[in-house]
Amino acid sequence: MNVLLWGIAPYVMLAVLVGGTVWRYRYDKFGWTTRSSELHESRLLRIGSPLFHFGLLVVIVGHVIGLLIPKSWTDALGLGQEAYHVQALVLGTIAGLSTLAGVAILIYRRRTTGPVFRATTANDKLMYLVLVAAIVAGLATTLLGVAGGDEHNYRLTVSPWFRSLFVFQPDVEAMSRAGLAFHLHVLIGMALFALWPFTRLVHAFTAPVTYLVRPYIVYRSRDRAAASRPVRRGWAPVDFRRK
Repeated sequence: MNVLLWGIAPYVMLAVLVGGTVWRYRYDKFGWTTRSSELHESRLLRIGSPLFHFGLLVVIVGHVIGLLIPKSWTDALGLGQEAYHVQALVLGTIAGLSTLAGVAILIYRRRTTGPVFRATTANDKLMYLVLVAAIVAGLATTLLGVAGGDEHNYRLTVSPWFRSLFVFQPDVEAMSRAGLAFHLHVLIGMALFALWPFTRLVHAFTAPVTYLVRPYIVYRSRDRAAASRPVRRGWAPVDFRRK
């Protein structure tokens, strides 16, 4: 079971993520959008969206540091284990609660605003459920890190396993030593990434790069002479002398 969950499932998830994204772009290019609903409701959106996105940005940065940077590197920089856990606990808790509050507001807005709710697909409803579960599980692992012990020290279990995936030699044993909360968090995270291409989250892969090189938009002023002429019914004469 450990080999299946921590040695095979990550690559299956990656194949679904990459393949699903390519499929979505090829066959649903015009649906590659968040289906903006700001026109229907903006008050809650102005509160929930910044909370969610800025909180999520800090969460992503924290995951990158915690999973990709080995413990030996931070030790060499003079950042001890206790100091690392304190800053991870403080920043992780604040960012996690901000992300959770933001997504809660967005879900409430989507459920209580009729046009917004009707524009929500079944895949997006499932995605919101998995997303909230991933955030809650992440907060649980952050708080459990205070307990100490190798079981709750993801830098000795989850991080080596995650880095080993990139060299196609999954350290299944290291991941199996992690606590149950970390197992649940990783499994929910893999489920979220597998759903990613088939939901509105796919817009995260889009960047307005072509905006920098697109042609200018030309605005033409209205012909005042034409606007001042009275409107007559029927066909208007055409002046072929004008170019």
